Amino acid sequence: MTDLIHYQLEDGVATLTLSNGKVNAISPDLIAAFNVALDRAAQDRAVVVVTGQPGILSAGYDLKVMTSSPQNAVALVTAGSTLSRRLLSHPFPVMVACTGHAVAKGAFLLLSADYRIGVSGPFHIGLNEVQIGMTMHHAGIELARDRLRRSAFHRSVINGEMFSPEKAVDAGFLDQVVSPEQLREATLAMAAQLKKINMTAHRNTKLKVRKELLQALDTAIQLDQTL
Repeated sequence: MTDLIHYQLEDGVATLTLSNGKVNAISPDLIAAFNVALDRAAQDRAVVVVTGQPGILSAGYDLKVMTSSPQNAVALVTAGSTLSRRLLSHPFPVMVACTGHAVAKGAFLLLSADYRIGVSGPFHIGLNEVQIGMTMHHAGIELARDRLRRSAFHRSVINGEMFSPEKAVDAGFLDQVVSPEQLREATLAMAAQLKKINMTAHRNTKLKVRKELLQALDTAIQLDQTL
């Protein structure tokens, strides 16, 4: 679709591959391309698979943008939080095939999906904002509060603890871990299972289950814009 998001539709599965440098930085342009790809996937009525290059899903927001000005940082975080909200309410199933590291906004992409498969290896998954001197934004807190296990929430958000892929399953970032060689097969198998569900029931149930989270995110996104 673009240099930043490669879109591939095959047998009812739309694979969105992030491709923005060696760390797949989440930039304003990448978010714009992401939204265009989601529009197309919805038109194709496809199960969505978000993935990255070998070894990394994403290391988070583009730091050049985040440090350029407070206004640019707020705008980028707002766009990223709005993207997470859209993924959480997407009318068709959303999967993430996590190819390695998923840090900060990369980890929030995991928390925004319906099913997450990671790969084993020396990879780090988690929210490192406090490690790098960033106070966690309200939308991030609400998303983590809802999707992480209670035992991992404070360790992740307040302490900035990073998890191995295996420990990320217990924390709530991932649902399954396979070897890198098995990722494609495992992803296609789960996508095939998700294709069998009734999509109207899926959408309506998803919106019921996540009603309070979506409302909390709306409030948090507005609050983050005022700070």
